Amino acid sequence: MNIEIHPLTPDFWPQFEDLFGKQGACYGCWCTHFRLPPAMRRASNRQSNKDHIKARIEAGPPPGLLAVEDGTAHGWMQIGPRADIPEWNNKGRGSAPVQPSDADDLGVWAISCFFIRMKMRGQGLTHRLVSGGIDFARSRGARQIEACPIDLSRDSRSLGLFVGSSRVFEKAGFERLVERKAGRPLMRLVLTS
Repeated sequence: MNIEIHPLTPDFWPQFEDLFGKQGACYGCWCTHFRLPPAMRRASNRQSNKDHIKARIEAGPPPGLLAVEDGTAHGWMQIGPRADIPEWNNKGRGSAPVQPSDADDLGVWAISCFFIRMKMRGQGLTHRLVSGGIDFARSRGARQIEACPIDLSRDSRSLGLFVGSSRVFEKAGFERLVERKAGRPLMRLVLTS
């Protein structure tokens, strides 16, 4: 594989749109689940979600990374400051910050979602995205990155893997902080300069 990891800028919208397809990835979410409050999610649909993420991409800064090979995107990872994905910070979630002030701290980043093209799953693309995300976050001034992955999954096609596998994060050096929901640890990587 000759995969390159790129920040999702407006220039890459056609590749992102192709990756997510007509369904908009996970049931038309278009990676807006952690961006929209529950009432807005209930009122939204595939098209409004697509419009929302497109506007977010156009506004910048890049809300994540694309794994691209020969002009085709095969994978996506949402990464950025916790403040950019407000629903990820809710007290009732396993992903809630350990320190409430981290929710608004632009130096505390989160990896919240993945979407990998079906034929590319199980080939290490998530590892490549996480590695690229660490470099991306560091270059943008992040002090730490958090994730709330899943411990167990039957296979690489599991829908629950949209949050990533804890094995991937452990291999990248993330440490477990707390486990508020069984099998969903909040993990952290402290970035050194």
